[in-house]
Amino acid sequence: MTSKKLVNSVAGCADDALAGLVACNPSLQLLQGHRVALRSDLDSLKGRVALLSGGGSGHEPAHAGFIGKGMLTGVIAGAVFTSPAVGSILAAIRAVAQAGTVGTLLIVKNYTGDRLNFGLAREQARAEGIPVEMVVVGDDSAFTVLKKAGRRGLCGTVLIHKVAGALAEAGVGLEEITDRVSVVAKAMGTLGVSLSSCSVPGSKPTFELAADEVELGLGIHGEAGVRRIKMAPADEIVALMLDHMTSSSNASHVPVQPGSSVVLMVNNLGGLSFLELGIIADAAVRSLEGRGVKIARALVGTFMSALEMPGISLTLLLVDEPLLKLIDAETTASAWPNMAKVWVTGRKRSRAAPTEPLAAPDSTAAAGAASKQTVLVLERVCTTLLGLEEHLNALDRAAGDGDCGSTHSRAARAIQGWLKEGPPPASPAQLLSKLSFLLLEKMGGSSGALYGLFLTAAAQPLKAKTDLPAWSAAMDAGLAAMQKYGKAAPGDRTMLDSLWAAGQELQAWRSPGANLLQILTKAVKSAEAAAEATKNMEAGAGRASYISSARLDQPDPGAVAAAAILRAILEVLQSQGV
Repeated sequence: MTSKKLVNSVAGCADDALAGLVACNPSLQLLQGHRVALRSDLDSLKGRVALLSGGGSGHEPAHAGFIGKGMLTGVIAGAVFTSPAVGSILAAIRAVAQAGTVGTLLIVKNYTGDRLNFGLAREQARAEGIPVEMVVVGDDSAFTVLKKAGRRGLCGTVLIHKVAGALAEAGVGLEEITDRVSVVAKAMGTLGVSLSSCSVPGSKPTFELAADEVELGLGIHGEAGVRRIKMAPADEIVALMLDHMTSSSNASHVPVQPGSSVVLMVNNLGGLSFLELGIIADAAVRSLEGRGVKIARALVGTFMSALEMPGISLTLLLVDEPLLKLIDAETTASAWPNMAKVWVTGRKRSRAAPTEPLAAPDSTAAAGAASKQTVLVLERVCTTLLGLEEHLNALDRAAGDGDCGSTHSRAARAIQGWLKEGPPPASPAQLLSKLSFLLLEKMGGSSGALYGLFLTAAAQPLKAKTDLPAWSAAMDAGLAAMQKYGKAAPGDRTMLDSLWAAGQELQAWRSPGANLLQILTKAVKSAEAAAEATKNMEAGAGRASYISSARLDQPDPGAVAAAAILRAILEVLQSQGV
């Protein structure tokens, strides 16, 4: 079965892709009658060397993405994974020659078709009197024994584009550019690894891999690599790649040793996620620096793909300061990254975390009765939530991902661990603030954020007073914060329903002579009734709002948890005779 591709036609996909790039980039133009893209300011290159490259399509952004001032003058594109036609290559050479350039360098990847077609076009152009040179790039470090065909041209070719482009922009002559980039090409290596194959439009995947295998040392056309290895963590895969491409027993190795300075290129072969790309980049930097290798620059992104292949290649280029200046030279090529022109190795990669504001000193002794009572309340809340873990998870499976109980248990264990570190603050405002930070850090999920918001806001009215009216105001402030940021309202089938019902009862604390326990008892009963009532509500917020109300015949787990917390607080206060 052929893979699905978003194309107009298999036959025209290479033309359409190149036309799309040119249509969106005013600095590029197509050469009529040919699959060739050129700088639109070609006439400004009079008296300078032109740089042409290219090859099969399917390697985007290579090669047309690297056209621009300071890089390529133009590219010749073939069909997908197919060398470009000799006639188009010759037309591109003629076009840049007629624009007044003083010679052309062809930068070619080491594949038979590319060597033949570019070589033939070069010979025809030279017969017409056009000065043309050709550099064949072979940076593949996969093969331990070199074959007659030599090393394949891979992503390192892009670095040759950059070096040659900087030299041409500086007015260096054709012969010198050719000599210098030929030396650079011998000082680099590339190795790829893939999780699976790619597929040419209209065709099946080029090879099959078992679920626990990855392909090591493959090319950029979906051709198989040197061996298959078992799937492993990214750190191990990267270490294996670097071992292979730098080992002196490997005839195609790049001679990187401790103390060497390199440019590192982490190239997405097309289908790897940005998440994985970052993980690979981090592993590569750590592994290289662990070997004593100094990283001068690191390029991370998609530079030379193999259609949708989910894999990466690593390129190492040995550099000194003169070569680094060429890598750093300005370019307008759209696919060249805007990387920092500073050394990667030796840079400080982290900043100390900001210091927390100093808390006001506790006005009450930490070992006092209030603190002991706080410990009892928190311990009861924790044991209550731990006992409800499975019940809350079961309730959550109907409308969520079944982790409400686990989330609350995580909070309970975090509070228990915190209590072992020492007595909690006696100041109610400081206590709520500390609990807020703890839940935000340890509880996770939307519940952690909502509880954190509630406690942070509730702490504010308690900074000035801690009488019953202040606690009522604290409840109102917490509820207001939850509504503001959580976007839930009473009746939306969330934890807010329980807390809102309790808050309405606690308004009575504002009256002179209010009885703490009597009013709190009413508030807890109202919260429990509201939690039970949520099973008849249509969810208006949270993950449950995406579920058909016909499937929601159990109470909301968040509302049940909130009511249980209030019940635990009440029971401790009752037992203490408050």
